[in-house]
Amino acid sequence: MPDASIASYPLVSVICLCYNQGAYVQQALQSVISQTYPSVELIIADDASTDGSRAIIERFAQDHPHTQLILNDDNQGNCQTFNKALALAKGKYIIDLAADDVLLNQRIEKQVAVFEEQGETCALVYSNATLINEKGIELRKYFATDHYGKAIRQVPTGDVYERLLWDDFICPPTTMFRKAVLDQLGGYDEALSYEDFDCWIRMARNYAFAYLDEVTMLRRVVKNSWGQKPKIHLASSLIICQKAFRLNRNHTEHHALARRIRYFIRQCWFLHQFELANDFGALLRQVSSIDLVTKMVLTACQFRFPIQPVHGLYRQITQKLK
Repeated sequence: MPDASIASYPLVSVICLCYNQGAYVQQALQSVISQTYPSVELIIADDASTDGSRAIIERFAQDHPHTQLILNDDNQGNCQTFNKALALAKGKYIIDLAADDVLLNQRIEKQVAVFEEQGETCALVYSNATLINEKGIELRKYFATDHYGKAIRQVPTGDVYERLLWDDFICPPTTMFRKAVLDQLGGYDEALSYEDFDCWIRMARNYAFAYLDEVTMLRRVVKNSWGQKPKIHLASSLIICQKAFRLNRNHTEHHALARRIRYFIRQCWFLHQFELANDFGALLRQVSSIDLVTKMVLTACQFRFPIQPVHGLYRQITQKLK
């Protein structure tokens, strides 16, 4: 970085959310204070951990007195806890850091540079990541790369609203947000069990997204993590799809949303969430016509017929229709 006063750099607020991630939180916090970027505010929010995470966080805060702490007495969930931290944040840009992930040391510097180049119409910058396991062993890149470290397929940028409706192409922990836009949206929706799909959809409706074609962090894949539990999130996914239907402006956006709803209907069948499947089906009828396979799935859900007896036949039909 060129020599200049720290005040000349836009402040970035890193909000580190922790719940029972004591094995990893020290490494996550260390990755924040090891950034090459000089203007960083760290806010740590522990959501009533029971595994000793809080003691690690409190020791870290004693050694780094400028750190702000939020220590929940009861578990409030990611969305509400993040919003509490967002209300304290003073940065122009925001990073939502899970306490089991790791920032590479130039992450903030490089993403801020992209934001400053893009201007006010850009609300989110994301990048590539290396996926690691619980022991820190590399698994793969989120976006496959060539020998130069660049993504081998085109990654969406600009107006990504329609693409987001049907494709989870963003690696969530690589995102950096423009705080003014997050504030405009009211932060994360606290009625939901997860935040990223909803936040991106609402943000992308009126703002551009940018992609930095570099690996900027290590994303840890942890068995039985909150994000690995689709059954818990299906009810929230229905709410998000209902919101998206109201945001849509044309037929192609409805077509993209219909693709996502069909996926959730299949998830409901797989996970025996039969009533939710019917609710998704009602929304799909407002968005698009219902194809033969989806009719079959909805009928199976209506009669609470489990997938196992017909799984082989179902796979054969879907493969032929692809």
